Amino acid sequence: MDQINKSNFEFRQIFDTKTCTFTYLVFDAETREGIIIDPIRENFSKNLKYIEELEIDLKYIVDTHVHADHVTSSCFFKDATGAKIVFGKITEVKCADILIKDGEELEFGSFSIRAISTPGHTEGCTSFYTEGRLFTGDTLLIRSCGRTDFQNGDPVKLYESVKKKLYLFPEDTLIYPGHDYSGRTVSTIIEEKKFNVRISINRTLKDFILIMNTLDLPTPKMIDEAVKLNKKVANQNHLLM
Repeated sequence: MDQINKSNFEFRQIFDTKTCTFTYLVFDAETREGIIIDPIRENFSKNLKYIEELEIDLKYIVDTHVHADHVTSSCFFKDATGAKIVFGKITEVKCADILIKDGEELEFGSFSIRAISTPGHTEGCTSFYTEGRLFTGDTLLIRSCGRTDFQNGDPVKLYESVKKKLYLFPEDTLIYPGHDYSGRTVSTIIEEKKFNVRISINRTLKDFILIMNTLDLPTPKMIDEAVKLNKKVANQNHLLM
């Protein structure tokens, strides 16, 4: 087998200021095949234009979970590009083309991205790994983690997802989360092990459960609309903004 040319791997990070959400593009610079991760409804036209400018042949649209704070644009991208919609298997999203299992991979050009089931923030959360990068959705944030008080969230499962799965990656692995509210863009496994205020490497399960069960966070403003539409993959054209 020919050796993969790592220099062909391309990566883009896109930030939505309204919801503090990150969308990611990964693609093979030679074949132009690529994947978009966690695209949001309001930015569809802008992101589609960007993909067209970069001449990306979009193969997959990946959502790390059923979001509660924004609506996905997966169906819009599917209609525009023919790419397949991907959710974690546990989500049971009926309109998904692929319900990906833990350990399964998606290929794009000379590269692949691997699914890692990481429940806890929601039951169906899935992180994705490719080329030294972990896309963690809301499971692991920079110096924080996702809440566990809705959509079958579970602090025990989240603790195990982070400690027994994500923290086992090499310490220089880059962490790209689904959100950041403080202007940060990237972290590493070693940084989160040391400095994550909710789930550092030394945090016990008992302490973590106490932290998560006493956060007393406000309900996401869009939760009623977002969860309902994201389970249907938001395919109503009139919802496009």
